[in-house]
Amino acid sequence: MSTAPATRPARDAIADEQVLHAALSSTARPPRPSAFAAAVTFGWRGMRKIKHVPEQLVDVTITPVLFLLMFTYLFGGEVAGSTGDYLQYILPGILVQSVLFTAVYCGISLNTDITKGVVDRFRSLPISRSAPLTGALLGDTVRYTIAATVVVVLGLVMGFDPGEGVLGILAAMLVVVVFTFGLSWVFTTLGLVLRSPNAVMNTGFMALFPLVFLSNTLVDPATLPGWLEAFVDVNPVSHVVTAARGLMHGGASAGDVALVFGEAAVLTAIFAPLTVRLYSRHT
Repeated sequence: MSTAPATRPARDAIADEQVLHAALSSTARPPRPSAFAAAVTFGWRGMRKIKHVPEQLVDVTITPVLFLLMFTYLFGGEVAGSTGDYLQYILPGILVQSVLFTAVYCGISLNTDITKGVVDRFRSLPISRSAPLTGALLGDTVRYTIAATVVVVLGLVMGFDPGEGVLGILAAMLVVVVFTFGLSWVFTTLGLVLRSPNAVMNTGFMALFPLVFLSNTLVDPATLPGWLEAFVDVNPVSHVVTAARGLMHGGASAGDVALVFGEAAVLTAIFAPLTVRLYSRHT
């Protein structure tokens, strides 16, 4: 009984494999991408996800508008005597509030990638381990900037009058985005510890709500009870609002800005290595 029909496919397969190896060995291996290039690529990946899931922009467009309109026109007359005066006080606070709430999404997105197995695909890529994390956070800074821009533009339409002009607004936005970048590492840690995107969302907002609303975002701390005023004074969110308000209206000190940058650096120094370590366990 002849074995030629059986051996011929095997020989053809070996020949094809040899041809493939020859083709691969004859070309130079592409250079390994730098950590920065890989991070930028993953940041662009985060931006492209918005094209396929445009609902992601709801929290950076619709939500800030609702907050600014509701708080200004519902409480302006009672708190400040007029909506116009209250707008001058509240807009920097709403700016901080809107951007901070947006930061929760970075943890939700990371947890979604893990639960859906996307992170497993990154194992075979010749990239830095931290590139997907850093890139995702860089992409999220674009979302923070969009949220801040929406608040400022709407405020200007409503009659907001920043004493320091455009430069003051840009400086305030920069301070808010830098602090939020540091805070984002906290939510990426949550995204790696908790089991589902819903758990990350609920935990993140549950932690943010008291910090945001028990601050100088909406009211002057001097009108609060003494024990609550003491908490507001040490609340990092109050420090960000104070710096943003001072940069927009004038009167911000270098110490106010340095304190915010220092707190952002501390958050990054603590939670960025922790996030990378937890992420390495998944990859």
